[in-house]
Amino acid sequence: MNTTEIIDTYCLAWSDPDPVRRARHLNAVWSETAAYTDPGVHLVGAEALLDHVAGIMERRPGARVLRTGAIAAHHDVAMFRWAAIGPEGQLFRSGVDFATLNQEGDRLDRVIGFFDPA
Repeated sequence: MNTTEIIDTYCLAWSDPDPVRRARHLNAVWSETAAYTDPGVHLVGAEALLDHVAGIMERRPGARVLRTGAIAAHHDVAMFRWAAIGPEGQLFRSGVDFATLNQEGDRLDRVIGFFDPA
């Protein structure tokens, strides 16, 4: 997978309503010790992130996370903008994520998210 495919698969893990497929998406791109951090949470490991995503999906059924622009990347770091969109197209939240890839460049080691001001 190239960086764009990794990021888009990661976004699918935030969007798929089926927990089995959601786990499959995340496990395809998440390293074993990867960490996720945003203003409200810091998590390590796929299971912790999957639990977090499930909680968000319970509060916002039908929402999906979409990459909203090109990915800027150099060395082992990628930056991308995203938006969480409701089932009727309403914007729940948007922001920017910075992702670090593992040494092989085929999995995410860390994602740090920032939310746009409301």
